Amino acid sequence: WWVRVDGASWRVPDGPGSDALAGTRASHPVVHMSWADAQTYCAWAYASGRLPTEAEWEHAARGPEEVPPRRYRYPWGRHLVPDGVHRANIFQGTFPRGNTAEDGYAGAAPVLAFGPQNGYGLYNMIGNVWEWTADYWTATHEKPREGTPPRQDPQGPPRGDERTKKGGSYMCHKSYCHRYRIVARSQNSEDTGTSNLGFRCAKSGGPPEAWRESWREGMTKSPEGATHDEL
Repeated sequence: WWVRVDGASWRVPDGPGSDALAGTRASHPVVHMSWADAQTYCAWAYASGRLPTEAEWEHAARGPEEVPPRRYRYPWGRHLVPDGVHRANIFQGTFPRGNTAEDGYAGAAPVLAFGPQNGYGLYNMIGNVWEWTADYWTATHEKPREGTPPRQDPQGPPRGDERTKKGGSYMCHKSYCHRYRIVARSQNSEDTGTSNLGFRCAKSGGPPEAWRESWREGMTKSPEGATHDEL
């Protein structure tokens, strides 16, 4: 199911002749970005901009604290397709050759296609394209000693050969890549760029603006001044 496309890049994601900034493609996530390029873009685009740590990404995916996160497999709740409504872009059908595109998309979808996935108003925390995080990859995590408080923003090892990615993509199917869950994770080498791997930026600062909309009923608009930056 992987096909080599010579000359593909973030600007020509389908190869020469395509254009990431033309027509409806301009509303899609940016892909074919290496880890270093994504980190550099975040630092260039925003003051104190950077890639989120894996813990920050997962906190954002879980949503507001008043939502009981440990019960939730997905940013919006426990069921993948609540009341028959698709909330994310993943592979449906028989993987890898029978994508029925029941969610409306066989490939990447526009960033705003499915609406916010949780009470923070964030789009595409799971599904559509994978997202780089700042952390080096590790398959093991040190467990806090009994009686000690939870670690704040625990991060991966200080060095490694690969970086952690989160969220899953339109190529994920339960039979092969059941990683479109909040806790799921995978990895790639820093120089990797593919059609199903993107990123979002983060920055250090104060608490987010306190606003809660009726996202469970299908919020489609953000409050004035709020931004949802997925690249």
